[in-house]
Amino acid sequence: MTHRMLPAVVGAVALASVLAGCTGGPGAAPASTAPASSSAAALPHSGAPKVEHPLPATVLSGQPCQDALTSDQLSQIFGTVPQGKPGSIPGLGPDCKWNNTDSGAGLTIGYTTETHQGLSALYQNTKPQAKVWRELPPIQGFPAVAASTFSSGTQTGFCAVSVGIADDLSFDASLTPSDAKQGKVDPCELSARVADMVVTNLKRKPGA
Repeated sequence: MTHRMLPAVVGAVALASVLAGCTGGPGAAPASTAPASSSAAALPHSGAPKVEHPLPATVLSGQPCQDALTSDQLSQIFGTVPQGKPGSIPGLGPDCKWNNTDSGAGLTIGYTTETHQGLSALYQNTKPQAKVWRELPPIQGFPAVAASTFSSGTQTGFCAVSVGIADDLSFDASLTPSDAKQGKVDPCELSARVADMVVTNLKRKPGA
C-alpha cells in the first residue's frame, strides 16, 4: 500500500500546529494500488529489506480506526480527537481516515494485509513509477519507505510512509498538507512521525 529513526515528536502543540494546515486530499489513496504478482517468489524480493524481528500477523487483525492511534496521539496530531472513518481497499486491506474540519488536517492509516507480500509489493509495483522514493532509517527496527507517485512529488503535499512489520505484512501512514503549508513542511517526515506512533501501539498489542 501507498507506503528510520526520526526525531521524536516535539510535543503536542508543535505537531498539531504543523498538521493544522493539512487536508485529506490524495492521502486517501495508498502509494501502491496494484497487488504484487501472485508468483511464489520467496520473501522478501524486488530489493525489499528483510524484517529481522517481525511482529505476528495478529497485530494487524483489527481496524486502524480502533487500534492504530490512541486518543492522546490523535490529540497530539490534530489538537483535538476527530472521529475516524473506517474503510478498506480491495486487495490491500482496511484503512481509516481522520479529518479535522476546523483546521483542515487529514490523515490516513492503512493495514496492508491482503497482498501477503509486505514491502516487497511496494518495491515491485510502486518503486518503478514513484516520483519520490526514500528508503528511510528503520522505525523502531522495522524497515520503512517514503513514496509518492504524484508527478510533482512531495510538492503535491502527499507522501506515504510504508513500514514492514513482517516480510509479508506492512502498514501505511499518509497525510497531505493544505496549500497554506506547501513548501513549508516535509509530508514524508510528518507521515514518518505518525508511523512511529503506530509501531509503538502495534508492539503493545497482545502477542506482539
